[in-house]
Amino acid sequence: MTHFFYGLVLLLLVNHSTFGQRKTSLAELKSSITTELDKHKGTYAVAFKDLTSGEELLILEHEVFHAASTMKMPVMVEVFKQAGEGKFSLTDSITIKNEFKSIVDGSVYSQDSINDSEHELYKRIGEKAAIKDLVYDMIIVSSNFATNMIVDLVDPKKVTQTMRQLGAKDLLILRGVEDSKAFAQGLNNTTTAYDLMLIFEKMAEGKIINQEACDAMIKILLDQKFRSLIPAKLPKDVKVAHKTGYFGTTQHDSGIVFLPDGRKYVVVILSREWDDRPATLDMLSGISRMIYDYVK
Repeated sequence: MTHFFYGLVLLLLVNHSTFGQRKTSLAELKSSITTELDKHKGTYAVAFKDLTSGEELLILEHEVFHAASTMKMPVMVEVFKQAGEGKFSLTDSITIKNEFKSIVDGSVYSQDSINDSEHELYKRIGEKAAIKDLVYDMIIVSSNFATNMIVDLVDPKKVTQTMRQLGAKDLLILRGVEDSKAFAQGLNNTTTAYDLMLIFEKMAEGKIINQEACDAMIKILLDQKFRSLIPAKLPKDVKVAHKTGYFGTTQHDSGIVFLPDGRKYVVVILSREWDDRPATLDMLSGISRMIYDYVK
């Protein structure tokens, strides 16, 4: 009888510890993330939206950042929009050329393969490349060379116009990549965590152009090769359709996280002016994990 009694007490204690745990609140999650960010030098913005519950977590969501390569996602949106309007087909080809015009004075500049994350395209100058293949390289390996050819094709002003139509009020696309004269004058592509969250939310819900276009863009984003931030500390069965951005002391990641049970959420993490990239990536990927642990 005594053994039975102690066994029953132990079972009740185990059940209480297992099932009596209180779920972290959204306010507590935000406090934990803010506390972690405050430990590190730099400026950070976080935007999270659970697409099932509608819950949002926002930290410096309207702070304007240099967009870095996150600008390539809005450019992809414009490609699909113009293709849908019949201006060209995604299977159409354009000539590969390494000549681009500065938005400052129209002077010609070229891309340097040394500063690019993709190098094979430079070996094909003068050949033809399909628009869809250039878009793919622009996203998954963040090819600056492919990006500039696509930006020339669709016109950066039209990219910004489309972003405004989708509700992104601060996301600004002025130019392609490596326009040093424009950079020197502060003429840069910019974004906010809120605007990127908004565009990815619409993409996840099939509300950009149509469901087919959104599915095609997500498929490309799922092939992203740079995975050191949002996906880095997530389980292998969690899929992330995302676009990164990095240069100097700027490090971003933004996208849609797909859970195995079909739920999904959007997360955007922007950063600048930190002093240790490995430590920053470790910290920011940890914040991505904190958000996942809250949602799961």
